[in-house]
Amino acid sequence: MTVKVALIGYGAIAQDLFFKVQDDPYLTIKQVLVRHRSCEIVKPLLCSTIEVISSIDDLDDDIDFVLECAGHEALCEYGEAVLRRGIDLGVLSAGALSDINLDTGLRQAAHQSGSKIIVVPGAIGGIDAISSVGKTGLTAVQYTGRKAPLSWKGTPAENVCDLENLSEPFEIYAGTARDAARLFPKNANVVATVALAGIGFDETLVRLIADPFVSRNTHRIEAHGDNVSFSFETCSGTLPDNPRTSALTSQSAYRILKMRSDSFFL
Repeated sequence: MTVKVALIGYGAIAQDLFFKVQDDPYLTIKQVLVRHRSCEIVKPLLCSTIEVISSIDDLDDDIDFVLECAGHEALCEYGEAVLRRGIDLGVLSAGALSDINLDTGLRQAAHQSGSKIIVVPGAIGGIDAISSVGKTGLTAVQYTGRKAPLSWKGTPAENVCDLENLSEPFEIYAGTARDAARLFPKNANVVATVALAGIGFDETLVRLIADPFVSRNTHRIEAHGDNVSFSFETCSGTLPDNPRTSALTSQSAYRILKMRSDSFFL
């Protein structure tokens, strides 16, 4: 059976994902939801069999899975409506879940309809191990994100250092995962994923570093408990059209879709 998918957004991640899916016999992207002003821009980029819509009300009844690829605002605007219709929702913008009201609303909508919220690990590895141990088995979790300076442009990092002229690594943020997700929504979704899998937004410590010596985004998790100790590091190049986004993000999203369609999965 072919799994019918709708994408929310058609930016760099969704476009990269589309090319991965188009030759898959068990997956089909049937609809793409974008804002009304973007419809005429997106339509020529897609084949005629894919419908471009601008309202959640136009989501087809036979859609099996919706994947959010459009950022925090999109998750806030469309997430609950998707879940209320009983459709499972994949979330790439996990940082938005640092908002307690949004998190609660999505969970309630999913519970009432029987749908599921699936947080896509995205650019980081080790989430399965962190989640397996969880809050009851871990006592400390720290995430360190290291990216090239220009990857931090358009963020609060510009207020604390000269990103274009850094000659050595510079710590642009140190604090909790909740504040990191709020201050760096386009760069630090991974911190939210780590927090959700582990000990929570307010207990997970985060360091973000602008490093002129790295060419790939680097994510490091250190987690400790009474009976376990983890250390994971993930390095990935960025998408050509978005230097703030790891290329691994769309690969992770594709894996989530494959979990819906394949009869055997590891």
